Amino acid sequence: MTRPLTVLLFLLGIAGPLRGHTAEPDWVKATDQVAFPARDSAGEVVFRDRMWILGGWFSSYAEPPRDVWSSADGVQWQRATDSAAWKHADLPTSLVFDDRMWMLGGWHNGRLPGATGSNEVWFSRDGATWEQATGNAGWTPRLGAAGVVFDGKMWLLGGSEQYFFGTEKSLRNDVWCSRDGKEWTQVTAAAPWPARAYHAAVAFDHKIWVFGGGNYLPKYKGFNDVWSSPDGVNWTQVTPAAPWPPRIWFSADVYRQRIWVLGGWSNEPSKNWNDVWHTADGKIWEQLQTKTIWSARHEQSAYMFQDKLWIVNGNAWPLVGDVWSLQLPPDWPKKK
Repeated sequence: MTRPLTVLLFLLGIAGPLRGHTAEPDWVKATDQVAFPARDSAGEVVFRDRMWILGGWFSSYAEPPRDVWSSADGVQWQRATDSAAWKHADLPTSLVFDDRMWMLGGWHNGRLPGATGSNEVWFSRDGATWEQATGNAGWTPRLGAAGVVFDGKMWLLGGSEQYFFGTEKSLRNDVWCSRDGKEWTQVTAAAPWPARAYHAAVAFDHKIWVFGGGNYLPKYKGFNDVWSSPDGVNWTQVTPAAPWPPRIWFSADVYRQRIWVLGGWSNEPSKNWNDVWHTADGKIWEQLQTKTIWSARHEQSAYMFQDKLWIVNGNAWPLVGDVWSLQLPPDWPKKK
């Protein structure tokens, strides 16, 4: 009697996949709401086997949060401090280098009087105690810069010197590096890629990669070009236009020997994205289609952690505090 029932259940899709069959990758929601208030534009790093959230943004008319949280599973979050020593917590550049977390630049106080950008550099070994490496790095105060660790150094690329009150002249395409966070060397004052902010940089295939981004105010500009460099000085345009739409405020990471682009925002018309793209060479991109996906959003925090891609928080109009993860099967991508 059990054999016919098993066959029937299998035909109905209840008995589970065939042995040897690999399920298609899909996003899994870890929690609807993290322990801390939802936010966007936070610093985010993976450090000592935990995902970290550093500051962020609540409103353009409120002081940004200065709290620091971490999690080993995306569900349980532990607070390291309510009030970190840095205050430019909106759109900073965050890195892990020399067994420390780093916060570079950022914006303070949104549209409020006295709002400022920063060229301060801070570091911490535990998220609670922060030390200032320098209060005046060689690069100009800025937010929305891209950062990467490459060739034994921290790198800062581009960004904007103003958030709500600037012009196109506020955008930068300079490249800087440092071995200690205190002394910074300008590698080039003007890289060949157009000046921009809210872009991404990753270290991949023995090169620095820069892609996407643009400007928010006074006039929106979005890019979907891709550039790479072996040294920060000499740059190659890998493609002038990737197949994903131009955007700012998106996430990027390296996972399974590929560069990934996730979500973001475009204007003309105003649109949040929840698409996911990947590439092995920067030129040929594929969109990962899944049955389940997080709501369209921008300035979410993204991580590659425990062999998964993670999305935390973000601005989906309104701010959301959910957590999602995606784990690819061992044999991904399947040979066609």
